[in-house]
Amino acid sequence: MNTWLKVSDIPADLVETAVTIGKFDAIHLGHQALLAELLDVAEDAMLAPVVLSFANHPNSVLSPENVPLPVIGPNQRAYLLEEAGVEGVLSLEFDAELAALSAEAFVTRYLVDALKAKAVIVGQGFKFGSGGAGTVETLRELGSKHGFTVREVAPVLLDGAVVSTTLVRNALDAGDVVLASEMLGRNHTTMGHIEHGLKIGRQIGFPTANMERSAEGYLPLDGVYAGWLYVGTERYPAALSVGINETFQAVPRLIEAHILDRDDVDLYDKLVTLEYVDFVRPSAKFDGVESLVAEINRDLDKIRLRLDL
Repeated sequence: MNTWLKVSDIPADLVETAVTIGKFDAIHLGHQALLAELLDVAEDAMLAPVVLSFANHPNSVLSPENVPLPVIGPNQRAYLLEEAGVEGVLSLEFDAELAALSAEAFVTRYLVDALKAKAVIVGQGFKFGSGGAGTVETLRELGSKHGFTVREVAPVLLDGAVVSTTLVRNALDAGDVVLASEMLGRNHTTMGHIEHGLKIGRQIGFPTANMERSAEGYLPLDGVYAGWLYVGTERYPAALSVGINETFQAVPRLIEAHILDRDDVDLYDKLVTLEYVDFVRPSAKFDGVESLVAEINRDLDKIRLRLDL
């Protein structure tokens, strides 16, 4: 998959494209519906399927005091888009100049001149251009003028609610990784390199792999989760712990993983993916190592059941 960070990165011989537009900061079921329509349209019209997205959240310019964290990071997004069949991504920096573009200037600069769009697929209620003045109807009018068709895709509902990145984030904030997985169409993950920690877990008989603070993938509610750890081609059952170590009060908020029934797996400096399957319990402070160890053993028993081990 090709990734272009600015228009000048796009090759002059780019073939005609079908384009969908959005933040794609979760690749949830609603995003997947857009991508499925994109691929169908592209295949039918023999066009290259392309995504036009943003490297940063538009609120970083439009409402700097309210910039939500993405559910997935840039590498996770690139992987999921490529897996879906997207052939190119124009990932623009959303800045004041872009925010000020009129609807027609946006269409002309990016869809027509840069991406050679012959079909554009957007979500219901899509708005664009300065002040959000452009609507789907505006886009259709501009499509008639510039030679591209427009498809509007209905939102995806789950239990009567429109699936959105906000709802996925809310579920994760509540520790409900099962609900999040239903909206994502997959289990949520956090991905990053394993770094050296204080080795507190090893001292009490439960060695843990500490993930770097720059890891991608939104951290859910502080607590313990049943999950899987992926490294290379291997998958291991794991206890995932998110939060501050309340008992030892020496570790900042992070995620660490304990591989069940193994202490011989060297993960230092390796790229690891942690997959959340189910919530086990919220974070708690213990009155000493003995009570902590007892609780960890109870956690591991529950995790074995949740993972059908």
